[in-house]
Amino acid sequence: MNNDHVLFFVPGVAIGKGRARARQQHLKGGGSFIKLYTPKKTASYEGSVALFARKAMAGRAPITGPCAVMLSISVQVPVSWSKVKQRAALAGALWPTGKPDLDNTVKALFDAMNGIVWLDDAQACVISAHKRYMAEPGVLVQVVPLVDVIEPEMFSPVPAVSG
Repeated sequence: MNNDHVLFFVPGVAIGKGRARARQQHLKGGGSFIKLYTPKKTASYEGSVALFARKAMAGRAPITGPCAVMLSISVQVPVSWSKVKQRAALAGALWPTGKPDLDNTVKALFDAMNGIVWLDDAQACVISAHKRYMAEPGVLVQVVPLVDVIEPEMFSPVPAVSG
């Protein structure tokens, strides 16, 4: 059982998980079927994430229990922006609200870590993720097994609001 935390950086522009694509395959004897496939851009990004995840795991077995995941997604400031706006973005005064969507990026990262960092992304029980402007694009990933790490009271259900 692996209970060590995992920390790694994936350099480059983060890519959100693309929707599965479908195409019709025709059989030689007649007939056809629909084949689903992952878009090349998504598959390539997930392959890069998996490469850095394997390196970080250094031969360790995947985590087997519940995990907390922290993701810091660095988005490069557009070069077309004015110097004033670029400085404001790098100072944290502006948030990147464009593509990729945060949730789709999380999905691509999680799917890429399946079988490497953890057995399955269903093990992610606590998630903290944000996008910020930085000088260089990339994603900092930290996965921490929830073995005597976090007080259960921190995650008790929110009381219902009466009204």
